[in-house]
Amino acid sequence: MARARRFLDRRLTPAEAAALQEELRGRVVERPLPAPRTVAGVDLSARGGDARAAVCVLSFPGLELVEEATAVRPMDFPYVPGLLAFREVPAILDAYAKLAVEPDVLLVDGHGRAHPRRFGVACHLGVELDRPAVGVGKSRLVGRHREPGPRRGARTRLVDGDELLGACLRTRDGVKPVYVSVGHRVALDDAVRLVLRCAPRYRLPEPIRRADRVAGAL
Repeated sequence: MARARRFLDRRLTPAEAAALQEELRGRVVERPLPAPRTVAGVDLSARGGDARAAVCVLSFPGLELVEEATAVRPMDFPYVPGLLAFREVPAILDAYAKLAVEPDVLLVDGHGRAHPRRFGVACHLGVELDRPAVGVGKSRLVGRHREPGPRRGARTRLVDGDELLGACLRTRDGVKPVYVSVGHRVALDDAVRLVLRCAPRYRLPEPIRRADRVAGAL
């Protein structure tokens, strides 16, 4: 974790950042997720050149607020598709460091393995913090899939050729699906089940919805 954090703290060119993703993706581990007691939602808003990050820890399965932390930090990396984590992760780590409670798993507004280099923001955070992490994307970044059925819980495979990247998951009847992918230390089936249980009423999981509101209000 310390080595990867030093890489993110120093200034990188886009080419160096892409090479770092290629290097670090080999550290991502997929394994069954133990039953969590706390789930953190992670989100970020960008405004005026600043990254405004929020991490909101909720109980599980009750989804009641346990703790939240925020941070604001200038973004000193250019906007490059596929490399947005280098603009976002430093501020998220600043917010995470303020938590008194270390969450059992992170639900990240963004992708994990469902990324051109198989190392999206959820992988960055999971590997650096060595915590289970799940990417929950609102739109598809890479790969293809069949449309899932219209009912809540329907899912299809998100693939790139023969490679499984994640799942296209319907979290609410008749509403656009989300894209679930492994960030770190979680199996895809466990990630899908967790996202569904954290989204009892809305399209996005409740921890991410809360983090989105907090980050947007900064």
